[in-house]
Amino acid sequence: MKGPNALRFALRMPLLAWHVLIDLPITLLVMLPPIGRIDIGGEPLEHRMIRWWQGGLMRIFGFRMHRRGVPLPGATLFVANHVSWVDIVALHSQRMMGFVAKREIRGWPLVGWLATRGETIYHERGSSESMGGVLHEMLARLRAGRSVGVFPEGRTRDGREIGPFHARIFLAAVEAGVRVQPVALRYGKGASAQPVVAFGPDESFAANFLRLLGEPARETEVWFLEPIDVSDAGGRRRIAELARERIVEAMAAP
Repeated sequence: MKGPNALRFALRMPLLAWHVLIDLPITLLVMLPPIGRIDIGGEPLEHRMIRWWQGGLMRIFGFRMHRRGVPLPGATLFVANHVSWVDIVALHSQRMMGFVAKREIRGWPLVGWLATRGETIYHERGSSESMGGVLHEMLARLRAGRSVGVFPEGRTRDGREIGPFHARIFLAAVEAGVRVQPVALRYGKGASAQPVVAFGPDESFAANFLRLLGEPARETEVWFLEPIDVSDAGGRRRIAELARERIVEAMAAP
């Protein structure tokens, strides 16, 4: 890491340390019951604290957050394009939801621990048994009035394209009868920095984390798009197609 990137890294590292060592314990204390269960504007205080802390993490990394559209209240299946580990932080900064994520994330420093605190549902890739358990947990949460966030592509890519959406992951929304809201995650002006935020070839989580900590500040947009009513969409495959179409259209917008 050289030049301006090294300078940004040096400036942000103390901020990150403060956010982890000081802000995080305060956040966790406030989240404990009964304080964390206090309702503020229809949202538990513990959810607001998660959003506050994740929003702070985005600012430390230089992501200037902008939201377009309104996230649905109540039980909703949120589906987004998948670029990097940053996606979960970006979405959590705007709306509390329990994510479906690969099991490896649980072992990542800091992010894995935070993901678990954020009610993440872990999935072992390639395991039908694991996916069955994930769908069962998703259905239970949606029926209980809680929201779930998924990345239907199933994995991250290089940031230059959006892969096909796996239809099976939409089954829980169909069976629970809840709406699906597509979300477009755009990094950089006009989504120009998707490849920068994405993992490079053979880049580890730690390497990506440290590299992004030294990257220039950039606009970051979270677009909550038109929801899909599962009762009128024509089945999970059509829901998957509609969700992907709306995200691809939003990514191409100026």
